[in-house]
Amino acid sequence: MIIDSHQHFWRYNPARDGWITDEMAVLKRDYMPEDLAPALKANQVDATIAVQADQSEEETLFLLELAREHSLIAGVVGWVDLRDPGVGRRLEYFSQFERLRGFRHVAQAEPDDWFLMGDAFVRGIAALRQFDFTYDLLIYPRQLAAAVALVERFPDQKFVLDHAAKPMVRMKEIDAWAAGIRVLAADPRVCCKLSGLITEANWNHWHPTDFRMYLDIVFEAFGAGRLMFGSDWPVCLLAGSYRDVKDLIASYVSGRPLSERDAIFGENARCFYGTRSKR
Repeated sequence: MIIDSHQHFWRYNPARDGWITDEMAVLKRDYMPEDLAPALKANQVDATIAVQADQSEEETLFLLELAREHSLIAGVVGWVDLRDPGVGRRLEYFSQFERLRGFRHVAQAEPDDWFLMGDAFVRGIAALRQFDFTYDLLIYPRQLAAAVALVERFPDQKFVLDHAAKPMVRMKEIDAWAAGIRVLAADPRVCCKLSGLITEANWNHWHPTDFRMYLDIVFEAFGAGRLMFGSDWPVCLLAGSYRDVKDLIASYVSGRPLSERDAIFGENARCFYGTRSKR
């Protein structure tokens, strides 16, 4: 079973979706399951994990409703205000939704590189484990140190790193990012998504070889058992098609054992985002 571990849906709202700039015009429209389905079929992808793009509980409920209506959505990563003193009550409410697997905060947009270690946010992360929720780390390389500190603080929490922490492919910078990745990956509980890479390169002039040194690092650091394919659709359309993203990873792993390829393209996501235990 092939699972796309990371994609988004939205009904475009220019007032809400200010992060979609004029140079991202292709994203200024609705992207719904019926838009994604042909690409999944063409690329033999069986299911997806729908990940929040807007920081609101309305977004979480929107994705859960889509998951209820569309079997292709195997799980949802939503948003809840983890800094809210009453976050425990909100998590208890959301625990009723079977397809809700975990939560994410757009930490990459926070001006404080140590946002993840803020007292209120840490209290929110501490509450996730009671309900068996996962947490997606969305960060830039400069925030890797904070991610390491957060992971060390919670030895029982499941974490996954989105987009391999967005290495600066366009600038061909690697050393500081690689050092941080190796430290984070040293914790065996942390997984990593092979997603969002082509949009970190030159959107109009990238080549698969641009990513090899970055993929080499994440494979060395995490190993095939903790890596997941993700399309980052529709954001990936800024730089290429769904097939371009899938082929990039498929080509890189083509010489690896079938068991490793199966893990990266489905089994790891299935295990990480599997059905939550009942509490």
